[in-house]
Amino acid sequence: MIIISHINAKKQVQVIRNDNPQTGFSESLVKAFWEVCEKYPKDLILWQEEGIEINTESIDEVFQHSLVMASYPVKEYFIPDTIGYVDQLPFVNPSKNVKYPTWRMSVAIGGVYGETALRLKSPLKEISDFGVLINSIAKIGQQNTLFCYSHPALLKKSNRKLSLVKTETKDLFSFVAQHYKKVRLLILLFCFIRYEKKFPIWSFLTSLFKKSFFQFQVEFPELEKKAEWIINESIDVIIPTLGRPKYLKNVLIDLKNQKLLPTRVIIVEQNPEVNSESELDYLKSETWPFEIVHHFTHQLGACNARNIALDQVKSNWVFFADDDIRFQPDLLQNVVKEASHYQIQAINLNCKQPDEETVFEKIKQWGSFGAGTSIVKSFYARQCRFSEVFEFGFGEDADFGMQLRNKGCDIIYHPQIQTLHLKAPSGGFRKKLNLPWENSELLPKPSPTLMAYAIKYYTRKQLKGYQLSLYLKFYSRQKEKNPVKYIKIVQKRWRLSEDWAVKILNQHSKNPIVKS
Repeated sequence: MIIISHINAKKQVQVIRNDNPQTGFSESLVKAFWEVCEKYPKDLILWQEEGIEINTESIDEVFQHSLVMASYPVKEYFIPDTIGYVDQLPFVNPSKNVKYPTWRMSVAIGGVYGETALRLKSPLKEISDFGVLINSIAKIGQQNTLFCYSHPALLKKSNRKLSLVKTETKDLFSFVAQHYKKVRLLILLFCFIRYEKKFPIWSFLTSLFKKSFFQFQVEFPELEKKAEWIINESIDVIIPTLGRPKYLKNVLIDLKNQKLLPTRVIIVEQNPEVNSESELDYLKSETWPFEIVHHFTHQLGACNARNIALDQVKSNWVFFADDDIRFQPDLLQNVVKEASHYQIQAINLNCKQPDEETVFEKIKQWGSFGAGTSIVKSFYARQCRFSEVFEFGFGEDADFGMQLRNKGCDIIYHPQIQTLHLKAPSGGFRKKLNLPWENSELLPKPSPTLMAYAIKYYTRKQLKGYQLSLYLKFYSRQKEKNPVKYIKIVQKRWRLSEDWAVKILNQHSKNPIVKS
């Protein structure tokens, strides 16, 4: 373990390796960082602002393997909150209270393994600003199986008031140019002019010529495979179902054939007909190698069904499964192996429809959550609920995922662990209901449930960026081509969506939201 102390993320003042001071490194922090990485590639390289003390007792907790990069913002992140204008993913607005997935690195305190950082030295060799460098490593790395976090356990104490290392506007535009599609620069420029009352034209123009790292591919060092692993994990399966008895039976058969059998399968069957009865006679007429817990209810709603099932979970893991998927006999076994290998608590499986190609080929931190294709540590899952705010709408998956992250549970997408989603033509939970906002002549845009999600989790700048992006995307899909008339219409629809979102949020909240 090596600790590099610095002043204002520019000047290297001390390098200590295993409590022994090291000499011969450059005064420039960026140069010293690369020199240390090259000299000690197998070491964990930590950085700290002078006057901050790293909690060395937490190192094993924070850096569980060499594919972890972490920092903690004693004051603020290096990349400012204005990044929210162009990025609405959960990684942009991290919680400071728990371990939280984010590529936004702080220069105050953090670390990464030397050999991991070195894989990006060549493409990033021209970067002379340490804040830009570590954020670029994390932004590229997160798409290439580098697990990046904000982790409060890193900080032991801060002995003085820190000077805030500010990002220049030109650096923000350059960063966006290098790590996002170029069209995002136009959104950023408009938002700066409209909301920040600034006119960074020169920063915008010069950023157009920056080298792009968008979708840049890099291979990080492989983690060492464990010689042996012990199957000491138990798994419960949650399956809400509606009108799909044949499809559900196939799911149970796939579970029956698992090399690592689930402990129990919790099925919540719904049928809105008052005098209806269960269609799942095979649950009792056939023999299954696991306990089956069957609930039958006339109340519709996927959120309600999953919450009923969550209350019955007893095992270490819970598999959130759809009732129309198929999977191989080694699925659960592979989940346990990979979770142990990468030290992760939630895996989003690669759920593909027939003849669909895999889009993302690498394991990575996931910005969403699939309520029908994910396996989560029960310790975290049982602390969360599927919110009734999103019942019969959209967004309950993403909302549950945000609850998990805010509890300290990262969600990892794994392309090699796959399910086949048959998209059954009948049954399911997207039963068409007459929602109250659909009765008006002018429909809200976006859907009020999606707006509710945005209000709950976006920063104000993310919300403004989302609004602008939605306006631009929707323009080509509607009939009104007069820009002035279009803006008036879409603003009315946005306000309608806000009104409905606040209303449904307040119906399910003890702390009413006042629309600003």
